[in-house]
Amino acid sequence: MPEHDRKKLLVIVHTEVYGKRLQDLLPLLESDLRIEVAFTVAPHAFNGGTTRFLRSLGATVVSWEEAVHGSYDLALAAGSQGTEQVRAPLVRLSHGAGQMSLTRRSQLRPGEPRAPRGVTGRGYLTWSGRVVPKAVVLAHHEDLVELERWCPEALPVAEVAGDPCYDRIRRSLPLRRDYRRALGLDPGRKLVLVSLSWGERSSFSRLGAFLPRLLAELPRDEFRVAVLVHPNVWSRFGPWQVRAWLADCNRAGISVLPPETDWRQPLIAADWIIGDYGSVTLYGTMTGAPILMTHFPYWDANPQSPGVDLALTAPALSPSRPLAEQLAFAAEEYRAEAHADIAARVSSEPGRFNHNFRRLMYRVLGLGQPAYPPATEPLPLPAPLEGAVWESGHEPWGEAV
Repeated sequence: MPEHDRKKLLVIVHTEVYGKRLQDLLPLLESDLRIEVAFTVAPHAFNGGTTRFLRSLGATVVSWEEAVHGSYDLALAAGSQGTEQVRAPLVRLSHGAGQMSLTRRSQLRPGEPRAPRGVTGRGYLTWSGRVVPKAVVLAHHEDLVELERWCPEALPVAEVAGDPCYDRIRRSLPLRRDYRRALGLDPGRKLVLVSLSWGERSSFSRLGAFLPRLLAELPRDEFRVAVLVHPNVWSRFGPWQVRAWLADCNRAGISVLPPETDWRQPLIAADWIIGDYGSVTLYGTMTGAPILMTHFPYWDANPQSPGVDLALTAPALSPSRPLAEQLAFAAEEYRAEAHADIAARVSSEPGRFNHNFRRLMYRVLGLGQPAYPPATEPLPLPAPLEGAVWESGHEPWGEAV
């Protein structure tokens, strides 16, 4: 097809987290010679590592200056910052699950109510009084109610499509044993996945009190522990600093997953999840693993989020009781139906995101969609936990105990 006949699509990536969210959309564009795709890194406080992530995809990356001065037929983004500058119809989706948090108090004017952060809040959808996106993609019908409350002017462009990450996890759950074998877990060894988000709601700043318990209290012949640190922490402090802070973890046999790791396979493989108030912990309700909550920032939590339901359902980690005892209690208290009810609030279109989103995307492009149903592929096999490489040029810290 002549180059001038192709539609041009711009993928706007603010952070590595947003990039991984958008990566799930890219297979919907494969094998279509009518579309040419470029990527750009938008301004953001935590975009360290984003260019490396895009280069790992083999993507064509244009500068932000070139992106805002160019012209495109469609732009995709999982964040808001700077998107009002781009000359293209914008399709905006969430970068996480559950619309979990409220707008920071520091961003509010006196007397202004605390709206949700993300795709249901006016501050994330409008600029100078106008709605920026051509389409706002929501995961659940409940989000429409929140959007009507907080940004009703965006309702005409809102579409409930589901959640791409939810669908990939759902599709991959039958491969749990394969993921456990690929991670190097012996049949009798229990995997405890510790998930740490970032910011004020994160337990990362409290890790100094928690790490000794992971190192000392769980028998190594029974348990394997993997720690997942949010990529924004890596971006904020730098890989060297995070590796240095967690060096004792690794030397003691705990696997600290590097920021480029796809966390979904370890999540599916886990026998327990210890997590704070974040999307990874919320997605954990899909897996059948008991969950212990390390921290619940109720003052910043969106009361309409399924994350609040999880925080009120999962046992809270206690600083005064043995960790193995608390894991046993979480297993005894686990109720599959309660977790399934929470997971059902993440997406009201299970298994249909690719179908819904591709139809929307091609409509905005002004093209007929390909004449075959889009597949939701299972997640690939992960690398062994003891074989993780931190970044190009660095050796692994050592073999797991």
